[in-house]
Amino acid sequence: MELQQMRYAVAIADERSFTRAAARCHVVQSALSHQIAALERELGVALFARSSRRVEVTSAGEAFVAAARESLEAAERASVEAAAAVGFVRGVLTIGMIPTVTTLDLAGALAEFREAYPQVRVRVREGSSDEFMASIAAGEMDAAVLGLAEATPPRGVAWRELHREQLVAVLSEDHCSASRSRMALADLTDETFVDFPAGAPGRAQSDIAFSAAGLRRDVAFEVMSIELMLEIVRRNLAVALLSPAVVPGDSGLRTVSLDDGPRRIEYLAWSDFNPSPAARAFLDGLRQ
Repeated sequence: MELQQMRYAVAIADERSFTRAAARCHVVQSALSHQIAALERELGVALFARSSRRVEVTSAGEAFVAAARESLEAAERASVEAAAAVGFVRGVLTIGMIPTVTTLDLAGALAEFREAYPQVRVRVREGSSDEFMASIAAGEMDAAVLGLAEATPPRGVAWRELHREQLVAVLSEDHCSASRSRMALADLTDETFVDFPAGAPGRAQSDIAFSAAGLRRDVAFEVMSIELMLEIVRRNLAVALLSPAVVPGDSGLRTVSLDDGPRRIEYLAWSDFNPSPAARAFLDGLRQ
């Protein structure tokens, strides 16, 4: 049994088509079909049920493909580790970035990393801190920048603190309080808010702060995009609580300091369980 046959089988299982699998593997379909037929003869089982119109994975095929994926990943990791042993770092680096990163210049860090390790392919994923912690713990992501409430440090991952800050109230320039220099949370209890969805880590610090103060607030708009959030504020539909670093200095918005505003901490998180050579190189670069 050859690794190439495993790759073909995995491609067919993913694509549910010999034609698309052949295109994905950059081989002619007849060669791919021949290799799969040879593999099935060697194993003594049918991996795929096929007709002129469709392809389905058999129960034996499901078991084989699952093991083949693990074998291919192990073979790739062995190749990457061998190259790293002689100073040649390659492979894939997967990084998670929340929408409100304020302390890490990712583009600059990646520029330096790419110059040092041009053979590494970089995947940047956007999402929430909870998703990233789960992905890192599952071995699906190498590192991520998280934004969490002061009372909820990262879990299940290695981490170090990057920055802590106090959020500000973001108002439209037409808001009646836009000219104020300072406010308290109690001054905002009658306001309509725009924030991240309920349960999202990016919203937790504000929910915790209002709850600790014994106050309620009306979050009428739930969005994931900072740009959309700011546009809703700019149109005077709601107010927001955000890091001052993500608020552009245009004429449509005003930021007001909060005496008892929510506190937020940014962390760099990663897995310290057998990190890949690319992950180790990236983290070492950030430390330096």
